[in-house]
Amino acid sequence: MSPEFLLTTLILVITPGTGVLFTMAAGLARGVRAGVLAAFACTLGTVPHIAAAITGLAALLHTSAVAFQVVKYLGVAYLLYMAWATFRDRGALAVDEEDAAPRSARQVIVSGVLVNILNPKLSIFFVAFLPQFVSPGSPALPQMLALSGVFMAVTLLVFAGYGLFAASIRKHVITRPQVLTWMRRTFGGAFVALGAKLALTER
Repeated sequence: MSPEFLLTTLILVITPGTGVLFTMAAGLARGVRAGVLAAFACTLGTVPHIAAAITGLAALLHTSAVAFQVVKYLGVAYLLYMAWATFRDRGALAVDEEDAAPRSARQVIVSGVLVNILNPKLSIFFVAFLPQFVSPGSPALPQMLALSGVFMAVTLLVFAGYGLFAASIRKHVITRPQVLTWMRRTFGGAFVALGAKLALTER
């Protein structure tokens, strides 16, 4: 495992995106448990993309405009739904007085997984990213699996850190109605912006 791969992975994972946004929103809205569950769910949501990259299925998204557009607009629709639910204080990111209850935990996991599964850019990203660190002198499959496992572990740890940080300032947020309203508008607007960015993405 090269230092270059670890450093690149860390930079990519730390950079705020849809998964980071969702994890922080979950931690702020529902507390420590939800923040950690969101981190786990977003990490789990990368598994289909990694599998697609390893098996070559991602090539379909890259070469088939129809397949790419279908997955892309499903992702856009889901991000807009997340924005609507956040604005309305409903769904997985609705603010609770206590940490997430079992039903809320299921909502967070399902929502977190869908946030990443419905982003076709991830499959193409893994196709472009992982092979750069595969040694041509050894079998590719074991190396790809090992690289993917490390990427997922780093993602889980970093996202959990984001979720725990958000949960640590939760009480300062939910006890102030104006701050809570600002938070809801900020996260809702961010989901809209991410949905628009995905909609305008060609590949």
